[in-house]
Amino acid sequence: MTTKTKSKDTAVTQVSISAPEFAIAEFALTGNTPYVQLRFGEKAKAQMREKMMAGSQARKGKQREARDFDEDYENALYLSEDGWYGIPASSFRQAAISACRLVGFKMTLAKLSLFVIADGFDAIDGTPMIRIEGIPKPVEHAVINATGVADLRIRGMWVNWSAKVRMKYDTAQFSPSDISNLMSRVGLQVGIGEGRPDSKKSAGMGWGQFEATPISIR
Repeated sequence: MTTKTKSKDTAVTQVSISAPEFAIAEFALTGNTPYVQLRFGEKAKAQMREKMMAGSQARKGKQREARDFDEDYENALYLSEDGWYGIPASSFRQAAISACRLVGFKMTLAKLSLFVIADGFDAIDGTPMIRIEGIPKPVEHAVINATGVADLRIRGMWVNWSAKVRMKYDTAQFSPSDISNLMSRVGLQVGIGEGRPDSKKSAGMGWGQFEATPISIR
């Protein structure tokens, strides 16, 4: 409890702050539509770094290298230190925060109240991840870059997939039924990955949708 006194003639203001109480809800996710993944590859980062270091001489006399599509596919996937494929845990957290808009709950509060417990970490950059079950395959799509130039993107697609997600939530903000309904909305209305319904740059491709079945909420 915090007590503030402005002056002798001002009433005392008391602020009561309760201790944080969090619970964990675990869900079994079953994909209704394919999950599509595209990470920013290490080779692309290295090329950007090289170009930035070269400065104004970056393009001078430099030939364009042949593109290795197999390498593009490998770079598109998140792989854990233990060898399993994963979905960035932040995908589910961001999707849950975004879904709060549907029910009028402040996203600024959701940022402080919803967290995802990772199953492991990416072997390259340590990204916290949720393990995905299923077999990915490479898919090729024509896209228009931000510069307006047409390009080909090689992505990883899981046609049939499943996962288990543990959501840590503030019980002062959400009840067990709230968090269960929120995850259902995430799966049906927001989605995860490339081409999801809640894509920031388009209406999506209908990918990344799922059913969320509660396993335990405590």
